[in-house]
Amino acid sequence: MKAAVFYGPNQPLKVEEVPMPVIGTGEVLVKVAACGLCHTDIGYIDHGTPTFKKPPLILGHEISGTVSEIAPDVTTFKVGDHVLLPAVMACGECGPCRSGRGNTCEKMKMFGNDVDGGYAEYVKAPANNLFHLPDEIPLIEAAIIADAITTPFHAVKNRSGVKPGDSLLVFGCGGVGLNLVQVANAVGASVYAVDIMQFKLDKAKELGAVGTFNPKDYPDDRAFVKAVKKATGGAGVDIAIECIGNPKTLETTFNLVRNGGRLVVLGYPPSPMSLNASKVMYREMEVVGSLGCSLQDYPKAIEMVRNGKIQLVPMVTKRFSLDQINEGLDFLRSGEGIRSVVCP
Repeated sequence: MKAAVFYGPNQPLKVEEVPMPVIGTGEVLVKVAACGLCHTDIGYIDHGTPTFKKPPLILGHEISGTVSEIAPDVTTFKVGDHVLLPAVMACGECGPCRSGRGNTCEKMKMFGNDVDGGYAEYVKAPANNLFHLPDEIPLIEAAIIADAITTPFHAVKNRSGVKPGDSLLVFGCGGVGLNLVQVANAVGASVYAVDIMQFKLDKAKELGAVGTFNPKDYPDDRAFVKAVKKATGGAGVDIAIECIGNPKTLETTFNLVRNGGRLVVLGYPPSPMSLNASKVMYREMEVVGSLGCSLQDYPKAIEMVRNGKIQLVPMVTKRFSLDQINEGLDFLRSGEGIRSVVCP
């Protein structure tokens, strides 16, 4: 089969012929329909973030496809079924899994990190980690549900503590951030969005944001924070979710939260942030992390897409063939799109 192979940082992926995956007990072979292009992969390629499986490795963790082959003991799927693969697979047996937090599984395996991923014509996966996709959901665009939608779903529903009527600010309106806007709006929050690209702020408004802010419109960070607080009632927002993973924007986002409010760290910070611990104590602030999504919540996110509470098709702004994958990664680096997919 054809795949885009990662051989190491600071070099393009190499599209080449590789052996077809061989399935074992309890596994399914999936013909990949699409795989989302994600900044996580840019971390491996551009910044040297290590993968658990040493290269060569096939990247890609937002995967939708069609069942091509099943192991004899698999009864929950049949050839031809449309399926979604979770970005991270859980063992189902460890302490976090048993407590319903499989997204922090002690033995988690991530496609395109621990095992070969979806920048390929075929990928194999355990049947107990696959999800059926309803016919109403377009198969190509469905790929982004695996991360760009389930990750925001978990952050909003399980980690933010948001209630109808709360104010919630999203800092960073890429594919994940804009879906945060959608999910938070669907649960009844008043959503504010922050980004430095105007077309993304315009899209946030289309998706339900009641207010948007571009930090470039203000002379400095202090003026920006003051403006946001003024627009949100003077004290700041109830909840803020930072999607970028930049220590500087994390500090700014923390300063936008009211006394007693909550900062959710969703972006992956490559270096430490500075935190005003006295404010955390004296103002009873909360700072929580949010990672991926537990498997039991995938069907809920899929249902929100199926019933139209989360828009899917408008979020996929460009498609690339497998041969165009490096062009697709350059487009991702440019920040010009919302979410793009590779279609092998």
